[in-house]
Amino acid sequence: MKRIIYAVVTLTLIISLLVFYLLSGCPSGQTSEHVLNLYGVDPLTLDPTVGSDATSHGYMRQLFSGLLHLGDKLEPAPDIAWRWDLSNDSKTYTFYLRDNVFFHNGRIVKAEDIKYSWEHALNPTTGSQTAATYLGDIVGANEVLAGKSQEISGLRVIDDYTISVTIDEPKSYFLSKLTYVTTFVVDRDNIAQGNEWWRHPNGTGPFKLRQWDESSQLVLERNELYYNDLAGVELVIFHLWAGVPMNMYETGQIDISQVDLAYVDRINDKTGSFYQDLVVVPELSFYYIGFNTTKPPFDDASIRRAFSQTVDKDKLVSLVFKDMVQPADGILPPGMPGFNKDLSGLDFDVDGAKALIATSSYGDVSNLPPITITTLGWGGLISQELEAIIYEWRLNLGVEVDVRQLEPQVFLYDLLREKDEMYYMGWIADYPHPQNFLEVLFSGVSEYNYGQYTNPEVDALLRIAGIQQDTTLSLEMYQQVEQVLIGDVACIPLWFGQNYLLIKLYVKGYNLNLLGYARLDSVSVEPH
Repeated sequence: MKRIIYAVVTLTLIISLLVFYLLSGCPSGQTSEHVLNLYGVDPLTLDPTVGSDATSHGYMRQLFSGLLHLGDKLEPAPDIAWRWDLSNDSKTYTFYLRDNVFFHNGRIVKAEDIKYSWEHALNPTTGSQTAATYLGDIVGANEVLAGKSQEISGLRVIDDYTISVTIDEPKSYFLSKLTYVTTFVVDRDNIAQGNEWWRHPNGTGPFKLRQWDESSQLVLERNELYYNDLAGVELVIFHLWAGVPMNMYETGQIDISQVDLAYVDRINDKTGSFYQDLVVVPELSFYYIGFNTTKPPFDDASIRRAFSQTVDKDKLVSLVFKDMVQPADGILPPGMPGFNKDLSGLDFDVDGAKALIATSSYGDVSNLPPITITTLGWGGLISQELEAIIYEWRLNLGVEVDVRQLEPQVFLYDLLREKDEMYYMGWIADYPHPQNFLEVLFSGVSEYNYGQYTNPEVDALLRIAGIQQDTTLSLEMYQQVEQVLIGDVACIPLWFGQNYLLIKLYVKGYNLNLLGYARLDSVSVEPH
């Protein structure tokens, strides 16, 4: 009977795969070496001026481009701008644009398009949650954000292919900000088509959007007008919500897959079929529990510290993650400039945590108000790691913590106003600079400071570190900021991430960078 069932299953699988490749894997006129098949989920938006979630960014980076991009060493590198100059006071950048960059519809990109794109992003009617963070250093940006002006006074179009940008103070990370999607160029005629113009985006990136059937398939096709080397594949097909990625990889439906935690033992088996395809890539990411510091009980640093000291991160990483990630004492991940291996973190100390609560204004855990943690997810199923953390609080402190979920697609967009007493999230670097973690997440004026943590000492140090031209001194100041944040328990650092990938041997040039994305135009697929 087992052999009969196996034969039926095998035949069904073969038929399914044939149908798959006939209908979707290899569109008419295409062969397998011209197509890259990937798993995907629907983007929330393809509008770079408002998108702030990693899923949407993965698509946007293929469809759009900006003045600069991050190079192979994650340094700001030429893109639409082929070079730039910096004034003697380090406040005015002059960018020189290529004269052969086209929108997908064939219209050439000029300096006025850059100016329009940034002013559109900052316009309050656009509703961008990212524009202030990534364009706010430019002189006059805040006036546009406040609706007091329609033009950025610090932007000056010199001619069709030259634009100058003046920022309020010299900042070593400003060029890195210009690699973020909010700064990418958009087409004013495209936007004039209506609020959902981005469903038919006229970008400048190495791929065009050919097809998007929600919850089914999203197809990118090579942009033959791209100024740089053309993509090595003609099509990239994202199979949306199509099943379990690891299963799809194993049956040949997709060419690349993230490794599910349940498969760790199989992929690490050197005698198994997966091991030869395994690629492990470090990631500049940080996972943490944030506190709503504006309301009890976490407006009290002693209570924040008690909750932090009752999470055994070493056990969590070992038992839940099977050592696929690294425990975090601080905020800046290994590999990030300014990473401090000598940082003084908070030890796991249950007795000390109980003593902190006993000497606090609450006196006992029974006097704490109800506590809920906000996370992303559907249907009440929470992640294994969060379940383990909540169990530790119950076991070590005798505290019950409820969970409230926000849909993953809108989690980052709604968290600031929707958060409960705590929230659980991760942050992946947009560029490799400590400012992108310490200031963006914990400055008193940052739109990404979801817990609304405020500390005048931190804000003052961040400002000085940001304008300090001596790199060594600047990084020392950022380390000082990080130590203050850990001592004040601005959050509970949990772990630093890394990516486990399976990549078919016939796929070449798929290089996931430390920020967690790959340039798909660098990928080629060999006959197989």
